[in-house]
Amino acid sequence: MKFFKSLATVVAILFLIITCNSKKENLIKEEQENPPNVLILLTDQWRAQATGYAGDPNVSTPYLDSLAALSVNFKNAVSGMPVCSPFRASLLTGQRPLTHGVFMNDVQLDTNAVTMAKIFAKQGYDTGYIGKWHLDGHGRLQNVAPGNRRQGFQYWKGNECTHNYNESVYYDNDDPNRKTWDGYDTFEQTDAAIVYIKERKSTKNPFLMVLSYGTPHAPYHTAPEEYRNRFDPTKIQLRENVPDSLKEQAKKDLAGYYAHIAALDDMIGKVMKNLKDSGQIDNTIVVFTADHGDLLGSHGAYKKQQPYEESARVPMLYYIPDKLKISAGEKDALMNSEDILPTLLGLCEIPIPDTVEGLNFRPYLEGRKNMGEATLLTCVQPFGQWNRIKHGGREYRALKTIRHTYVRDLNGPWLLFDNEKDPYQLNNLVGNDSYAVLQNDLENELSKRLEETGDEFLPGLDYVEKWGYPLDGTETVPYTH
Repeated sequence: MKFFKSLATVVAILFLIITCNSKKENLIKEEQENPPNVLILLTDQWRAQATGYAGDPNVSTPYLDSLAALSVNFKNAVSGMPVCSPFRASLLTGQRPLTHGVFMNDVQLDTNAVTMAKIFAKQGYDTGYIGKWHLDGHGRLQNVAPGNRRQGFQYWKGNECTHNYNESVYYDNDDPNRKTWDGYDTFEQTDAAIVYIKERKSTKNPFLMVLSYGTPHAPYHTAPEEYRNRFDPTKIQLRENVPDSLKEQAKKDLAGYYAHIAALDDMIGKVMKNLKDSGQIDNTIVVFTADHGDLLGSHGAYKKQQPYEESARVPMLYYIPDKLKISAGEKDALMNSEDILPTLLGLCEIPIPDTVEGLNFRPYLEGRKNMGEATLLTCVQPFGQWNRIKHGGREYRALKTIRHTYVRDLNGPWLLFDNEKDPYQLNNLVGNDSYAVLQNDLENELSKRLEETGDEFLPGLDYVEKWGYPLDGTETVPYTH
């Protein structure tokens, strides 16, 4: 009798194992037969703090808040080199700036690079790009000619770079003639993306679409009047690290910045509604992020490049369909720019090329692996509005952990912040005897990571010479329109 009971138990266990394996195999088969679409909503200069769900008291972002509630929110995500072109090159290649070579604006990404669109296209995806590109280096208003300069994107309604949002130029697929979006380009680009997405429903192929907005990047005061009227500069609440000398100007500029954000929020809501109405939401991964943030007066500065929170930290939401069995919610891990591509490839069950240096966070999202406890921030060559000659810019390498930011420049330790106790980064702890052990530990970890990534941390001009980039009198790559 005991024998039969034992036999029954063994059979039951074997049945459960076979059933579980069968379900797993069916899930994998479903992913392979019906791979998810990928939609990347990329914004320009949107700092992580400036959303309703992140607690900004000045702006309401109801559509983004709704998306965040359904998404994985990497609340500590960073732009590894917080400036336009370097981020975009890392997004497309999954590589760090010293590898792909785009560590300044207005230079060209190697047309032989292994990029996102090329990888997805080989897997049968339709690939499309709408909006700001900033990876071609042939003039900001010039056509990014069809072919290898578009890095594998088949459908194209793009522009190299413009911030004239109400007279915004673009080029339409193979047409070499310059066109202009009809009105505020954030609205027009959204409508073009919706048309593209709807058209994909009639094809058998999944799609990869990058919708790359130019806003809320400056100029800050050019959103439609309806949105500008929502924000009274006198009622703007500033972050505590804006000095008195900039408070009046920062309030005015933030009012315009939030107007762009409010318009973007409406457009993100429009995109998500159309995905739902067209029945594609259940098979589409949506990523919302930005190429970098904006200081907007914090630490007495504007724009980006610097290692402070307002410049380096970016929003990072992943809406992941239920079929992938990944729970929504806030995550502490520090996702970096080069991690986006391998994570998307992992979620789509696409092999990750050896050229990719970033991390695939799918095991982390599935609870199988701890990762993302620290990452690197880099400024290879300061330029533009933070150039060394006029504005005191400096090369740096930084270690960003969940709690601390430690920064070294060419002369040695520069900044150390406890971001938990000091979220506005007002108290630099470098040289503080009470934090000597912590500073030493972070310095050792930074040195280890630089060695692992092959970063010798040379002066910026050494890398400029290596890559052959021309510089003007401010050590900036000059650009033409």
